[in-house]
Amino acid sequence: MNRQQPSPMPSHRYRDIFAKVPVAPVERTWPDRRITQAPLWVPVDLRDGNQALAEPMDPERKRTFFELMVAIGYKEIEVGYPSASQTDFDFVRLLAESDLVPPDVTIVVFTPARPDLIARTVESVAGMRGDVVIHMYAATAPVWRDVVLRKSRDELASMIYAGSEEIQRLAGDSVRFQFSPEVYNLTEPDYVLELADHLTKQWDATPERPVILNLPATIEAATPNVYADQIEYMHQNLPRRDGVILSVHPHNDRGTGIACAELAVLAGAERVEGCVFGNGERTGNVDIATLALNLHAQGVDPMIDFSDIDKVRSVVEYCTRMPIHPRHPYVGELVYTAFSGTHQDAIRKGFAVQGDGLWEVPYLPIDPADVGRGYEAVVRVNSQSGKGGIAHVLESVYGIRPADEREFARYVQKRTDETGREATASELKALYEEVYGCSN
Repeated sequence: MNRQQPSPMPSHRYRDIFAKVPVAPVERTWPDRRITQAPLWVPVDLRDGNQALAEPMDPERKRTFFELMVAIGYKEIEVGYPSASQTDFDFVRLLAESDLVPPDVTIVVFTPARPDLIARTVESVAGMRGDVVIHMYAATAPVWRDVVLRKSRDELASMIYAGSEEIQRLAGDSVRFQFSPEVYNLTEPDYVLELADHLTKQWDATPERPVILNLPATIEAATPNVYADQIEYMHQNLPRRDGVILSVHPHNDRGTGIACAELAVLAGAERVEGCVFGNGERTGNVDIATLALNLHAQGVDPMIDFSDIDKVRSVVEYCTRMPIHPRHPYVGELVYTAFSGTHQDAIRKGFAVQGDGLWEVPYLPIDPADVGRGYEAVVRVNSQSGKGGIAHVLESVYGIRPADEREFARYVQKRTDETGREATASELKALYEEVYGCSN
């Protein structure tokens, strides 16, 4: 049945995740769960996303992006890496010294577990009104420990504990604490539990003042079900679980960041970090706009307002200087458009019977109007289109109903085959008048 041949690529040089790190056995419950409410979304566009730009955002772009995220409803926003650059430090100071941050928005700043950089980070948030989270990270996976940091497990743990003590000494009760064992998905689970036990005890994690434990799939390394098992293992075994907000930060190296995040939420994650449209190093961070609108399409309020998604896209493209792909879920220029005759016919029939109740139009998972899109671009005509789509465009735009749809479609097919391009509504109308000598 399968006639594929061995490829010349050296696949033998790679190991699967089970050969790299122990994946702890777990009493798996996530496959039977459903997502019934939105997690806490935390956009990291101003830090992680900004680090991945060829041209990092200038202060004006950072401010524009921040104001967009506040306007559409994000309540916890990672705003920078203040010890990494003067631009980031100055932006955090702008937020601390102005009224740009609403009282119900939590500001997150990012730092490595190094005393000098922690001091600079704490300095940046001095006087910030409202909740502040200092997010400390350290790479914990074996390859990073051995090759990059050249530290044993115990040596790295000592460095992490010294960093957390330094934050506590400098900031006291004025901040909340977040820790990311970077490349969590390639780190031994017993080691992460050891770190989590120490840090949640040191920081006195309680439901009233929870510690955020963020578990990044910094490099996607397995199928999403494995990540879900890794998250559920922590969910089931974390000490002081009621005082911990379990957070995830999936990347997209395998192209499954969305699936990893959704399965992680099923597995017990309560908080998801990502970028609005998935910007980030290499193949990007998880796309939290897609995650939110996936919930919307399942009847769950995403708790973020994408009712004018083209405005959101425009701001993101301006701030990042990167275009959004036309096939990008929910926001791309072509994602609500059908060129195929079969699809067009089904959409036309769906619109004909769709009322004000539940949305049930074939090939359109959500009503484009939900995100501020019109219907004029839902059906577009080229050489792949059929009679139903052609008739739909003429009728919806000009009120013209061809007497013989099949016959007119043949004229359109001939014209689009000759030109090799799409036929606009005005061109269809002109062709109709040319063929029949009238407009109706």
